[in-house]
Amino acid sequence: MSIPRPESRMYRFVAFIVRNLMFALCKYEWKGGENFPEKGGFIAAANHVTELDALTLAHYLFDNGREPRILAKRGLFDSPLTGWALRGTKMIPVDRDSTKSAESLKDAANQLGDGACVAILPEGTLTRDPEYWPMEGKTGVARIALTTRLPVLPVAQWGVTEILGRYSRVLKPIPRKKVTIRTGPPVDLSDLYDRPQDTATLREATSRIMDAITAELEQIRGEKAPTPRFDLRKHPDYEAKMTTYPPVERP
Repeated sequence: MSIPRPESRMYRFVAFIVRNLMFALCKYEWKGGENFPEKGGFIAAANHVTELDALTLAHYLFDNGREPRILAKRGLFDSPLTGWALRGTKMIPVDRDSTKSAESLKDAANQLGDGACVAILPEGTLTRDPEYWPMEGKTGVARIALTTRLPVLPVAQWGVTEILGRYSRVLKPIPRKKVTIRTGPPVDLSDLYDRPQDTATLREATSRIMDAITAELEQIRGEKAPTPRFDLRKHPDYEAKMTTYPPVERP
């Protein structure tokens, strides 16, 4: 697909900066673009290892002909520079652990209805898995998917931590690092569409999505992910923000 030309001048300006920055940092290997639907909106759900993931994901989607709308935490919108860029490119603020989060999901669903590509990092925070595998996701992605009934494409990224480590503030731009991004076929959730959106249904949909992301990452890494998947709900002490990564025993 050709690179999109958004109507928003702000979007084009930010995209120009981000694309050039990411090309300067990354030697990309992109796979799976043939799985993108030819038209209409879809959900791109990806793993989350480092703070740069959102930029590499946005770059990948944009250069594959889509204008991504990324769900980002509300605090980023309060920053003068970051907030200016996020608002100008119509990204979607998320109020974590708040009743307002429903409004964020509604906004995302509306944008999907307009044909946008909404990009989501379902884990909601950097993975706490000791080996960087995806951990259990939060159910926001399932709510959007089951409400809109639009395709959910699993996206796996690998190699970004060589540029910026997990919880690190030290960028390693030289030399350029190889970053592989791979998209799999849509996750089949059709049997869940007519079920009540209760906890069981949402968890089932979320697990299928995380399984699909993990399967794509296994292909990139050439190894099998350990089981069970790391579940942050079983390790409440790791919910807090951290500047260093302590060792964690797999449950």
